[in-house]
Formats: sequence, C-alpha cells, structure tokens
Amino acid sequence: MADALASLPPVAEVAPGDLDRHLAAADAPFVVRGLVADWPLVQAGRRSAREARAYLLSRARDTAFAVSVGAPGSGGRLFYDGAMRMNFREARAKLADIFAQIDAAEGREDAPAIYLGSVDVRAFFDRLHEDNHVDLGARDALASIWIGTQSRIAAHNDTPDNLACVAVGRRRFTLFPRDQFANLYLGPVDNTPAGRTISMVDFHDPDFAAHPRFREALAHAQVAELEAGDAVFVPALWWHHVEGRDAFNVLVNYWWRDTPRWMAQPQDAMLHALLAIRDLPDDQKAHWRAMFDHYVFGDAEAAAAHIPAEGRSVLAPLTPDSAARIRGFLLQQLSR
Repeated sequence: MADALASLPPVAEVAPGDLDRHLAAADAPFVVRGLVADWPLVQAGRRSAREARAYLLSRARDTAFAVSVGAPGSGGRLFYDGAMRMNFREARAKLADIFAQIDAAEGREDAPAIYLGSVDVRAFFDRLHEDNHVDLGARDALASIWIGTQSRIAAHNDTPDNLACVAVGRRRFTLFPRDQFANLYLGPVDNTPAGRTISMVDFHDPDFAAHPRFREALAHAQVAELEAGDAVFVPALWWHHVEGRDAFNVLVNYWWRDTPRWMAQPQDAMLHALLAIRDLPDDQKAHWRAMFDHYVFGDAEAAAAHIPAEGRSVLAPLTPDSAARIRGFLLQQLSR
C-alpha cells in the first residue's frame, strides 16, 4: 500500500514567484518546487545529515527540547498501542544529546523513531529563522521546525493554513479534502498523540474489512512527493498523512489564520457540545441543532435584527471585549 500512495494523483505545482498570489486564492493544496533550495540548512543537508545536525546545533539555544521516542520495530509510526496508549514516550533533553542518540542509532534496522515536533524556531534557535525563512508578507505566521528520523504521522488536520517546507530528507504528504473525515475513521477527540484527532487507518497496511470507506477517501486523495528545498501548501482543515522518508528529516512550516487570535478554537466548542448535547434525548438534540443553525450557522444579522443594535451584546459581531465576556462566562459555568 505504501507504494500505491505514490500512484495517487499528484498535487498541482506552481512557480515560486507565484507563491503569494496562489496563497491569497488557494482552496486546494499546491506544491512549490525549489522554494527554499537556497537555505543554508538545505545546503548543509544536501552535503550530509550530520552536517545538517551540526548546522542546527550551531544555532540551538542551551535549553531542553521536547522529544518523542518510539518503540523499536514500530517502523517510525507514532501512534497508539493495543491499549490505546501512545506507542512512544516523551522526554526532554538538550539538542546535542538528542542528536547523539540519532548518531548512535544510525544504520540500525531496529532504531527507535526519534521525533521533535512543532518546535518554535524563534524560541529555541538563534538566527535560524532569519537565515532560513519564507517571506509571507503581512501574514502573521508561526514558524515551527520538525526534526527526526524516519517517521509516519497519521492523517490529521490543523485549524490554520500551513506552508510546509522540506529542509532535509524527503517527505510524502497524502492529502484529503475536508469532507473526507468520516472515510478516514478518526480516533478519539481527546486522547490524541499531539492534540489533533488522527485517522486510525494504517496507510502502509490498510484493513479494508475494518475500514471499508477508506477506499472512498483514497478516491479523493492527492500525494505530494517532496525533496529537500520543496514546499507544499496545506489549506486549513485539509487532512494530511505525513512521512519522513529518510534516516534524518527536517521540515519547517508556517501556520497562519485569517481569523483574529482572540477567537476561540472550534474544536473546544465541539468538545463542549459532546459534553452538553450529544447524549440528550433526540427531541432535545433536534431543538439544539435548530438553535445552532439559527445563531451560529445561519444569518447572524437576521438572528439579532429585532434587538436594538446597542443591546445585542454577544449577538453583535464579535470584538476582543465581547469574546472575553463569552470566555469568562464559559469558565464560570464550567467551574460549577
């Protein structure tokens, strides 16, 4: 099945000079070949994985990094074990010590996966961002770096838009539109490897008897095979399965949202709805579905049109102040 992923339709490609224009209008993934090929980190990695590690160490701050260490024989898949616990352990260590473990395990077939995920580039490195970054204009992007050995990260989605740049090694992204979530057989929404719900399907060995609708998901999938220097844009909420395919891999990504930072996360609202609505009697659930349609998914102006504008409170367009009032009210209610 792993090889079959490579036969999926490829993600469309755009020229590096057209990046900003495509980001402004994109509603589907696209690949930009060679976007970051001139980065010093990319150049170091092309010479060798050890040179890439030396370059990162020369910029790393003297602090502990969070690292995930998989079980030997897991094939780099960071996932659940048979009891739905994580099949990896988490630790904190200096980057030099982590890289020493990677050096020691290099070439071993039973080497454990070693994975540093979503490390804030500006907070943990000096001048790494300044010397290796993509100019995203006015977009207020969070730059993160992902470092590790061979890895397989289950299909998941993220709330922000995402520009993922391969700096060292090769990456394979398998991407699915937002509406394919039911065909990906998602796991628990609270017990997750990294805060996002993941697909329970093993993409290297799918069980179509247990997950028959996964065939439908594959009918809508696209694949991006990326070399060092290439980038892929993943729109907000698109599902993506990510493989680090070499013995050492580094990716730098940029997340940004078009919505203000003071807005709450939709995932939190869904969890609260599970707590408050899902297990109600059917007639009451139908009522709350209609209320959500009226106040949340429907015409917000029409829902409050009968109330004087100065008295609409949180039914008016949200502001930082009204968002803070809602947050405070929810905290008070949830603490009872």
